[in-house]
Amino acid sequence: MVEVLGELLGKALDKLDGDALDVGRTDVAHGFSTRAGWTDVLAFRLKQRPVRIAAAISTLVVCFFYLLAQMAGAGGLVALLLGINDRVGQSVVIAVVGALMILYVLVGGMKGTTWVQIIKAGLLIAGAGVMTVWVLAINGFNLSTLLDSAVETSGNPAILAPGLQYGLSDITRLDFLSLGLALVLGTAALPHVLMRFYTVPTAKEARKSVVWAIWLIGIFYVFTLVLGYGAAALIGAERIAAAPGGANSAAPLLAFELGGSVLLGIISAVAFATILAVVAGLTITAAASFSHDIYASVVKKGNPAPGAEVKVARRTVLVIGLVAIIGGIGANGQNVAFLVALAFAVAASANLPTIVYSLFWRNFTTQGALWSMYGGLASAIILISLSPVVSGGEKSMLQGVDFAIFPLSNPGIVSIPLAFFLGWLGSVLDKKKESLEKQTEMEVRSLTGVGAEKSVAH
Repeated sequence: MVEVLGELLGKALDKLDGDALDVGRTDVAHGFSTRAGWTDVLAFRLKQRPVRIAAAISTLVVCFFYLLAQMAGAGGLVALLLGINDRVGQSVVIAVVGALMILYVLVGGMKGTTWVQIIKAGLLIAGAGVMTVWVLAINGFNLSTLLDSAVETSGNPAILAPGLQYGLSDITRLDFLSLGLALVLGTAALPHVLMRFYTVPTAKEARKSVVWAIWLIGIFYVFTLVLGYGAAALIGAERIAAAPGGANSAAPLLAFELGGSVLLGIISAVAFATILAVVAGLTITAAASFSHDIYASVVKKGNPAPGAEVKVARRTVLVIGLVAIIGGIGANGQNVAFLVALAFAVAASANLPTIVYSLFWRNFTTQGALWSMYGGLASAIILISLSPVVSGGEKSMLQGVDFAIFPLSNPGIVSIPLAFFLGWLGSVLDKKKESLEKQTEMEVRSLTGVGAEKSVAH
C-alpha cells in the first residue's frame, strides 16, 4: 500500500507544472484574475472543451442571478438614504451603482476586490455586533423581553410561531425544504466562492479559511436573529414596508432608530461596501470564466496571445456590468434575500453534482458532467420562470400576467436531485470511459494537498 501511494504521489509531482489544475493565476501586470478555478478541476480528468463551455455558461448564469440581488439591494439602500420613492429615480440609482462597480473592477482588479472584501467583512461583523448588543441592552439583555416587545409593537403574537410564512400549507412547507436545500448546497457551488479557494497558498490554508468562514458566518446569522426582532420591536412592520426598499431597509432603519444619522451612515456605508465587494467578485468571476474557459481554452485552444485574456476579461466586465444594470432595474423592489436564494438554487443544480462526482466517483464521465450541468441549469431556470416568482403573485416580477404552473418559489428540491440523477445516468450510459489514473491522481491531490503550492505560485 505504501509503495502504491508513493508511486501515485510521484506521478502527481511529476505532472504538476503542465496540468489543468494549474489554477488561481493572476496577471501580475494588471492585477486581474484570468482563472475561474473550479472549471480547471473538472477539466483535469474530463474532456476540456465541452466541460469548459458548460461550466462557463453555468458560471455566467449563476453570477447573473446573484448580480440581480446585489443590484436590487444597492438600489434599495441608496434610495432609502436619498428618500427616492419612485421607480424611475431608483432605476437611475441602480445605473449609477452599476457604473461605479464597472469602474472599480477595471481599476482595482482582483487585488483591490480582495482587500475590499477583507475590510468589509470585518466592518460588517463589527457593525452588526454593535447593533446586536445595543438592541439587547435596550431590553435588559433579555431575549424574552425583546420578543415580547416585538409582539407588542406588531400586535401579532404569530410572529413568534414557526411556519408563519412556510407553514401555511403542504406547498409552503415543501417550499421551505426546497429553500433549505438551495441555501445549504448552493453555498458550496457558488463560482465566486469556489474561486477564492485558489487564492490561498496551500490546501491546509484553504481548509483553515473554511473553518474561519463558517464560524464568522454562524455568528453573523445569530446577530441577524436579534436584529430582525429588534427591527420588529422598535420600528414595526408597517414602517419597514412603507420605506423605500421595503423589507430590504429593515437594518438601515434600525440603525437610524438606535443611533440616528451617524449610525445610519456607518451601517449604510458598510452595507454599500458589502454590495460593492460582492458585485465586484461576481463580475471578476464571470469575466475570468469567459476569458479563460471560452476565449483562451476553446477559441484559442489554449494558446492565447500574451495579455489577450486580460483584454477579453476587461471587455467582458463592461458587458456584464450593463447586463447587471438592466437586470437590477427589472428586479428592483424584489426581496434581496429571496433573489440570493434563487442564485443558490441555480448554483447547487448546475455546479454541485459535477464537483461531487468529479472528486469522489471514479466512473464519472464527460457525458455525465454535461448532462448534469445543462440539465440542472435548464431545469432550475425553467422552473423559476414558471413559478410565482416571475408571474401570478402579488410580488411577482411580471404583474398582470400569470403563467405560473410550478407551485414552489424555489426549484432546488426538484432541480438538484434531477442534476445528480442526470450526472449518474449520463455516466453509466456513456461508452467512452475516462482515465482512472487521472481520477486517482486528483483524489491524491484533494486529500493530501500535494501540488497546491506550485499550482498557485504565480
